[in-house]
Amino acid sequence: MKTQNHIIKKVTPGSIAEEMGIEAGDILLSIDGETVEDIFDYQFMTQEESLTIAIRKGSSGEEWLLEIEKEEWEDIGIEFENGLMDDYRSCCNKCIFCFIDQMPKGMRETLYFKDDDSRLSFLQGNYVTLTNMRQKDIDKIIKYHLSPINISFQTMNPELRCKMLNNRFAREALDKARQLYEAGITLNGQIVLCKGVNDGKELAYSIEQLAKYVPVLESVSVVPVGLSKYREGLYPLEPFNREDAAAVIDLIESWQKKVYEEHGLHFVHASDEWYILAGRDMPPAESYDGYLQLENGVGMLRLLLDEFDDAVRQYKKYRKKHRFRPPKPKHMHFSMATGRLAYTYIKKIADTLMELIPGLCIEVYEITNYFFGERITVSGLLTGQDIIAQLKGKPLHGTLLLPQNVLRSGEDVFLDDITLTELGKALQVEVNIVKSSGYEYFDFIFDKEIVWEREEESQY
Repeated sequence: MKTQNHIIKKVTPGSIAEEMGIEAGDILLSIDGETVEDIFDYQFMTQEESLTIAIRKGSSGEEWLLEIEKEEWEDIGIEFENGLMDDYRSCCNKCIFCFIDQMPKGMRETLYFKDDDSRLSFLQGNYVTLTNMRQKDIDKIIKYHLSPINISFQTMNPELRCKMLNNRFAREALDKARQLYEAGITLNGQIVLCKGVNDGKELAYSIEQLAKYVPVLESVSVVPVGLSKYREGLYPLEPFNREDAAAVIDLIESWQKKVYEEHGLHFVHASDEWYILAGRDMPPAESYDGYLQLENGVGMLRLLLDEFDDAVRQYKKYRKKHRFRPPKPKHMHFSMATGRLAYTYIKKIADTLMELIPGLCIEVYEITNYFFGERITVSGLLTGQDIIAQLKGKPLHGTLLLPQNVLRSGEDVFLDDITLTELGKALQVEVNIVKSSGYEYFDFIFDKEIVWEREEESQY
């Protein structure tokens, strides 16, 4: 249902809004006589030094016309119940690779919502196909210069894009991407690679065409399609093998060299899965151009290892400087659990920690994703029930550490609605969440003095 009113959820204490008598529950009607469609209109309209706001009081229904004088860009201090100030736009495609279509029935409703909203691309980093955008949406992005915008390209072949997205208008979205490029809107891209569909020569063509958008298009990630066990009635897709992964990496790295010579950017990146599948080492940190595609699993494991190695280096430096035995960890026995993709790397971290501290014992458990299927190897799609089933009866002395991405963002709940508390009770162990960072794994175990010293050194 279309949102009709912009209901105010919170007013910042001491703000202009509070001084003007605006309260939670009031409704924003207009700014300078103009309708406010979404949060971007609101932010743009309220940047001026002088403006007039129409408010309907939630308590009495009275309408107030408030004239405001302020500094340019000064925040008024209003937070709305709907952070977007508009309904979220759902996806109108039926992509052959869509993971939401591969989920079992009976999960919470929000997990089945397919968003394809360019505003969420700007606010939250979501990738959008642009097929759901009107020309006025493109014009608004250009007018407000909203960036970066993250685009799911999949292919630069217009006919193939229509086939992959099951949308006859999918080719037109490529023109919208061109408009954003010509307007200088910073872009990032994504290609979900499907075997026998948009790989091989099609991938080479797509990279060649997208390279023409550099440097406005800062990066493009190439990720393998995720295949769950719930694909009955869906487009037949096959998993990639070791040889496929090697070919993808070779193609991408050849283009990295070409683009880097001209623009100083590596531009196109293979996600970590490709290197693991091909049995190759992760590229060095400098090849990731500042990790622009971490959320797509590009460089995540390289960053994890580099951060951890730096933490170890700082720890050894600290120990040498103070000339005493290393402080003992909070506990001497930990357990760690992760998905198949990161297992080898988490195990390496655990082994290094045990070498540093005599007597420290860390058990690392690889959790197989039986819920979605064994082809799903990332920790972000693990469920509470799989973790419980595979760790039940295991020696989980001390504390169990889990990566933060196993939980729903901002909540202590797994994808299958099992809570962190329920998991701890089922396994009879203290459960702690650590950010997917090499520093976090180190800092959780060791004395905080080392952390403070490292933070002080990093300021110089």
